[in-house]
Amino acid sequence: MISSIVETKKGRIGGIAMDGCVVYRGIRYAKAPVGELRFKAPVETDAWEGVYEASRWGNIAPQADLADMPLYGREFYSQPEFTAPCDEDCLFLNIWTPADSKGKKLPVAFWIHGGAFDHGWGFELEFDGASFCRQNVILVTINYRVGVLGFLAHPWLSEREDGRSGNYGCLDQIAALKWVRDNIEAFGGDPDNITVFGQSAGCMSAQVLTSTDLTRGWISKCILQSAPAYPSPMLSGGALKEAEEKGAALIRNAGISSLEELLAVPASVLVKAQQEAGVMLPPVIDGFVQTASGEKLLEEGRFHDIPYMAGCTADDIFGDDCRKLVSAWCAKQAEKGTSPVYQYFFRRALPGDDAGSFHSAELWYVFGTLKRCWRPMTEADEALSCRMVSAWTSFMKNGTPGWDAAPFTEVLDI
Repeated sequence: MISSIVETKKGRIGGIAMDGCVVYRGIRYAKAPVGELRFKAPVETDAWEGVYEASRWGNIAPQADLADMPLYGREFYSQPEFTAPCDEDCLFLNIWTPADSKGKKLPVAFWIHGGAFDHGWGFELEFDGASFCRQNVILVTINYRVGVLGFLAHPWLSEREDGRSGNYGCLDQIAALKWVRDNIEAFGGDPDNITVFGQSAGCMSAQVLTSTDLTRGWISKCILQSAPAYPSPMLSGGALKEAEEKGAALIRNAGISSLEELLAVPASVLVKAQQEAGVMLPPVIDGFVQTASGEKLLEEGRFHDIPYMAGCTADDIFGDDCRKLVSAWCAKQAEKGTSPVYQYFFRRALPGDDAGSFHSAELWYVFGTLKRCWRPMTEADEALSCRMVSAWTSFMKNGTPGWDAAPFTEVLDI
């Protein structure tokens, strides 16, 4: 049942009341990237007549079924109500606002999901905006193209796109951010107070968005979760030529022999081809979205000079060195910029098994969604989650999470 209607630059959008806030689900922020628009930058949507009923989640990007994935299948992808059909028509975003947000200028949190750049979506089981709304922060989550359809670099594609290819998923993120800047005021948000935050591949994406000139001036603050490491080969997918060679091998092994066939083949064929190749397709240095490696951009002081908060979990992807690598990233950004840089360290070993403080473990706590988790959470977990929601939203509001910036104090210990 539609309970609230807002007037955006494209038309009216209706949301639904839920958990003390208004949720707008499945808002299209770009045209479907299909047919000739496959492997192209997203195209702005047309205006519409009537009310866009934002009551259902939008399609998720084509990807493998994750339900049986070790650890993460049960952890994040086990409940059908928090999923949707896979389809190339997947460029949708979701907005959670406080029930009384209209006419206000509230801070906006713009979330980029992780998933190794080949899976995930913006309304997974662990993501929700109710806890942020209770702190008077608007949450936006997005779907973007992942895997081959989001990050394939290939000579055929470069030939038709001014000598560049890949990074379509990053361009989706930028298009979604632009949509939010253009329209969030209608929802009671402040377009000049947007915090971009993301975890894992979302963290890497947030680093791309805060180091590219395409978004300069659009982002007021950034939170990098698991993990902005320095030095790290994961800060960039490498040069375009290398990415084109990897992409050409993948497409050749899939039996695709022409650009026309690549544009017409079912998305499921491309997803399967990447699965069989076992390759990760991250952002690349294309000279447009990324002009140099993340490390070089950091060393040259070309990241946006805004407040950052960065951290990792105790059992994160870089092992025992993760904490030191995050500290090095923070130190380098603080050296090159003038804005404060804060660091956190999440130690909590989650109850219920021996997975520990694993990569992604903090997501339940950041979004205040512990009650959705299968694990036997305790009062201490609830208290930690409240502490983290308070710190994250404080940073989103005024650029400080509540602890000193230097020397990157470690907090959130439990």
